[in-house]
Amino acid sequence: MNPVELSLVIPARNEEETVGPLLKRIREVLEKTGLSFEVVVVDDGSTDRTLEILKVEQRTTPWLRILKLDGPHGQTAAMWAGFQAVRGRIVATLDADLQNDPAEIPRLMALLDKADAVCGWRQKRQDPWLRKVSTKIANFVRNKLTDETIHDSACSLKVYKRCCLEGLPFFEGMHRFMPTLVKMQGYRVIEVPVSHHPRYAGRAKYGVWNRIFRAFADLLAVRWMKKRFIRCRAQEIFPDS
Repeated sequence: MNPVELSLVIPARNEEETVGPLLKRIREVLEKTGLSFEVVVVDDGSTDRTLEILKVEQRTTPWLRILKLDGPHGQTAAMWAGFQAVRGRIVATLDADLQNDPAEIPRLMALLDKADAVCGWRQKRQDPWLRKVSTKIANFVRNKLTDETIHDSACSLKVYKRCCLEGLPFFEGMHRFMPTLVKMQGYRVIEVPVSHHPRYAGRAKYGVWNRIFRAFADLLAVRWMKKRFIRCRAQEIFPDS
């Protein structure tokens, strides 16, 4: 099997209007880079034609892989499943709704000589006001309780050296805390501004009110983990050393 340089993981739930254009955009951007890459789309229990469209695309797209979850399990579960399946040395993530531009991925990859993970920061976010305000509040509270300075932890556009994802604690809602969890493993994380576009079609599947209380409970768990995380180093002592 040929080595894969980049694995792109994309959770998708009921995105029948966007998966086709998204794969077209990925083809336009990544095929001309000369990189060996794969795209792992994880169907999170879609009830529309998302999976059917992906199967049709797969017939003529050798780099496309499809994972199907056994029901809707959420964004974190979809990402986790994708991480277990990847073969690339570098792993990138983005949403399926075309708000994240795949054209940003090569730029973020180039920054991995300065860090182990590069996280996108949607400085000019193209979303309804309620979603933007709730995200700002969530980031403020998250940073206060975890002693962080991350501007946009929930931005799905991220690029990692694969080693960063090995051994991470996985739990529901984990995707909101990836920068903190990666840093806890001793890796260097940087954040850079990225473009953000209005939603191409459809509506958001992971909303504001259906996650706010669970997200706060997850935040308290991450705060506890960070405070209790063991960081000591052990040195073996040999005779006459």
